[in-house]
Amino acid sequence: MINTGKLAGRTLFITGASRGIGKAIALKAAADGANIVVAAKTADPHPKLPGTIFTAAKEIEAAGGKALPCVVDVRDEAQVRSAVESAVAQFGGIDIVVNNASAISLTPTAATEMKRYDLMHHINTRGTFLVSKECLPYLKKSNHAHILNISPPLNMKPHWFANHVAYTMAKYGMSMCVLGMAEEFKPINIGVNALWPQTAIQTAAMDMLAGPDSNKFSRKSEIMADAAYAILIKEPRTCTGNFYIDEKILKESGITDMKQYACFPENEDQLMLDFFLDAVVDKDAPSSSGNAEGGTIETIFQKMENHITPEVIEKTGATFQFEVLGEEAGTWYIDLKNAPGKAGKGKPDFTPDATLTMDSKDFFNMLSGQLKPANAFLGGKLKISGDMRKAMKMEKLMSALKNKAKL
Repeated sequence: MINTGKLAGRTLFITGASRGIGKAIALKAAADGANIVVAAKTADPHPKLPGTIFTAAKEIEAAGGKALPCVVDVRDEAQVRSAVESAVAQFGGIDIVVNNASAISLTPTAATEMKRYDLMHHINTRGTFLVSKECLPYLKKSNHAHILNISPPLNMKPHWFANHVAYTMAKYGMSMCVLGMAEEFKPINIGVNALWPQTAIQTAAMDMLAGPDSNKFSRKSEIMADAAYAILIKEPRTCTGNFYIDEKILKESGITDMKQYACFPENEDQLMLDFFLDAVVDKDAPSSSGNAEGGTIETIFQKMENHITPEVIEKTGATFQFEVLGEEAGTWYIDLKNAPGKAGKGKPDFTPDATLTMDSKDFFNMLSGQLKPANAFLGGKLKISGDMRKAMKMEKLMSALKNKAKL
């Protein structure tokens, strides 16, 4: 999306702006000549994650903006207040708040440690509320005041809670802030909206969840930056209370070429859809067990075992147990960690890295490549316990074995 200059001189307070989506939004606004408060925790280089508040500030200034790096843990009221005061002292006020900082753990109830529960709720829900509250006195003084939360539309369907209720509650807390504050702040002309991606976005968090190869099925963070920009240049009096999806808002703004945002444009039709959207359910996937040639789950596992190679083991490095329900109920396993690898029926003689549970009809479609594991999980058809990152390698595993065994 082409910059308009409408954010020139505006001050944006962006949490989690040292990398990923937050930094991308900062750079987009900086190209207009905006002032950016980089409010994030990373002051020193992280051993696994790129970028600090200082490297982000340099990039922002190189892009044409002004930057104020502030060490901010959004759980810490004193740090948030100090950063807000520093922003006002440096730039004279605050016009826009982007609540981007977030924590994620896709774990079911029994596997969610309370310290992880607290982390998600304190960063996602409490942090969003706190930052908005502390910036409010200065937003009231702006003639172009926006709050934008990077959070999903509120979707009360049970499967969005069943697989990771703690994360869903925490993330929906950010969205509930939009719902309430948009109405509360209408009389004072502050626009409050949410923005959420339609597909997976390639970030450090996505790498941790699904591995570095997830970029083959993801879009660049620039799509969220362009979508955020399209919202933030709108008149706040008439733009509030919306739960925007990145692709939709861009199309409404006249952007039709979505391939430009894909990490691998040739994979545009294979993008992994994101959480909390009804569209993630693969409604077109066949629902019958077996195929035209009489294939069954058992025959698929036999083919898999025959086509396990050192390359597949090296790329996957994980063991899986499958609890199949419905017509072909049973327990199956695949060992793709210990050479030469094996697959079969029954309880495995190893402790699996991840256990996957689903109905046999959906399971057949997933193993035969007709239903993506990520879409099955996000659509509530697949339940996962254990190592989520290794479980997400199923996408790559299915592709490799499908090509070799012609499942």
